[in-house]
Order: sequence, then C-alpha cells, then structure tokens
Amino acid sequence: MKRFIGFIKKEFYHIFRDRRSLFILFGMPIAQIMLFGFAITNEINNIDIAVLDHSKDATTEEIIHKISASKYFSINQFINKESDIESVFKKGKVKAVLNFEKDFSKNLIKNHKANLQIITDATDPNTANTISNYVNAILIQYQKELNKNISIPYQIVPQTRMVYNPELKSVYMFVPGVMTIILMLVSAMMTSISITKEKELGTMEILLVSPIKPIQVIVGKVFPYIFLSVINAVVIVLLSIFIFKMPVQGSLFLLGLESILFIISALALGILISTISATQQTAMMISLMGLMLPVILLSGFIFPISSMPLPLQVISNIIPAKWFIIIIKGIMLKGVGLQYIWKETFILLGMTIFFIALSVKKYKIRLE
Repeated sequence: MKRFIGFIKKEFYHIFRDRRSLFILFGMPIAQIMLFGFAITNEINNIDIAVLDHSKDATTEEIIHKISASKYFSINQFINKESDIESVFKKGKVKAVLNFEKDFSKNLIKNHKANLQIITDATDPNTANTISNYVNAILIQYQKELNKNISIPYQIVPQTRMVYNPELKSVYMFVPGVMTIILMLVSAMMTSISITKEKELGTMEILLVSPIKPIQVIVGKVFPYIFLSVINAVVIVLLSIFIFKMPVQGSLFLLGLESILFIISALALGILISTISATQQTAMMISLMGLMLPVILLSGFIFPISSMPLPLQVISNIIPAKWFIIIIKGIMLKGVGLQYIWKETFILLGMTIFFIALSVKKYKIRLE
C-alpha cells in the first residue's frame, strides 16, 4: 500500500512541475466556457434590417416603430424601390428587408387583410428563420392590440408555454454541452499522454520492474487527475451559475456525484488511449481528433440525435458524453432525481468499468 501511495504522490509531483499541463488543465476550461458561453448563441440582437415602404401611412409607421423599438432589430436604411433589395443584401450588412405593399392601411381597413413581405438573407438559414419568427411574433402582438376590442366568433387562439427554459435562453442549451466537452477532452487528453510520456522518457522500465500491479498503475495514473478534474468541474459550475445565471434545479450533491462518474469514465478512456499509443503525439491526436468530433456531433450537444440517420443514432449510444448531457440537463434544468436518470448513470458506470478493464488488459508488462 505504501508503494501505491508513493506512486500517486509521484504523479502529483509530475503534474505540478509541468506548467504547460497545469495551464491545459485549468486555463483552457475557463477560457473555453467563457468563450463558448458568450459566443455560441442562437439568439439574435440588433440585427440590421432595411425597410421598403410603398405605403408610407400611419399603420406602416407604427409597425416599423414597434420593430425598431425591439432589442432584436435595428433599422439600417429605408429603400425606395424593389430593385435596390439585391444590392442591399450584396453589401452583407443587412440581413432582412421588410417590404410593405402599396395602400397597406387602406387594404387592412377595407379588406381586413394587408401584405408584408419578409425577405431574408438565407446564406445563414438559422438566422434567416429566426428573423422571420421574431418579426411574425411582433406582428402577432400588434394584431392583438389592434383587435382587442373586436370579437371574432369561433376564433382559436393557441397558447404556448415553454417549461424549464421559458425565456428560450440558448446559454441553457450550450453550457451543459460545453461543460461536457471540456471535461471529456481535457480529462482524456491529460491522461492519454501519461503512460506514453513514461515510454518516451525511458521511465517505463522502472514501472515494469516495480512490484506495482498493472491495475495499481492505472488507478495511480488516474487518481490525481480525478482530484484536479473535480476542481475543474466545480469552477465550471460556479461560472455557469454566477456568470451565465444557469439554474440548478436539482441536487448539487447528485450533480457532483454524476460529474465525478463522468470524469472517471473520461480519464479511463484517456488511459486506454495511452496504453495503445506509442508516443505522446499519437495519443494527443487520438484524444483530440478522435474524440472531439464524435463528442460535438453525436452527443446531442448541438444537433438532436433523433433527427440523425439510424446508423448515427446507434453509434451515438457508445459516446459517454451523450449520456452525461442527458444527466446534467435533467439535474440542472428539470430538477430530476436519480430515479429518472438511473439508466444513464448505469450506462456511464458500465462504460467506465469497461474502459478500466480494457486498459489493464492492454497494459504491456514488457517493452517491445
């Protein structure tokens, strides 16, 4: 036992002496959570739009004022003819043009119907769709105010209520995903170079001739990073709560336990990569390139898994990040307990045991 504790102490000394490793372990996660939290968003604010008003009456002026008064849009310019629309879009600043038909107010009063064309720059489809939805929402609100004293028989008025994220803040979606990516990549990357580093420095022979068993070597390599990654997770959660106002509806204790389980699974995966890699460069490439794309694309972080082709849906089940994102969203946003996320927890636990067992099996007791 003394040898094992001494081995763990040695690993701590190695980590704290390597300033680059400490920067990767603590500096990168903070920088990434701040960058992703502020930069990645599907909301729009102060989008420049242009207006082509053929009518120029009191009603169109009122609608234009309501749109410009919102935080979402800024009226960049007024244009006089439809032939100018293409040139406005080509300049790249304006993302949408509102085209009011001639005699807009007159048609609204006489025919109870008037046309407003929303022309968007669809080179960015998501932004174009969001702009259209926001303008429609403002118009619907204007119509409600206009018709508040008019009763229409058999009118069906749908009412939408958003639960867990009523303000539709994109940060509620991205912070759990970014937290998952950071813990997965940093943990796996740091441990993936641990055994390969011993090989390159020529100290692997000392480990092989020592009385320490392979399982003790694996656990000893992983343990210091568990401690340091838990600190990382605490920092990320605190940043999420105090900087991005991310709610934690569920148990912080359960969130901590689930985070530790995910960290151990990521570290075990990193050790597995380390045992099958000959050099630190190879291990780094596998942990970065081999994990980054699957974690981002197949975890449900950005794209819904249910919308993917069936083969990709099946492959996504072997991505640990997918299950942790379900867990963390359930705890933080829905306030669920273990009775609702036991399946995902059991899958993560099974993956962790599998990675550790395979690492022990792949651990070579002889140098080739």
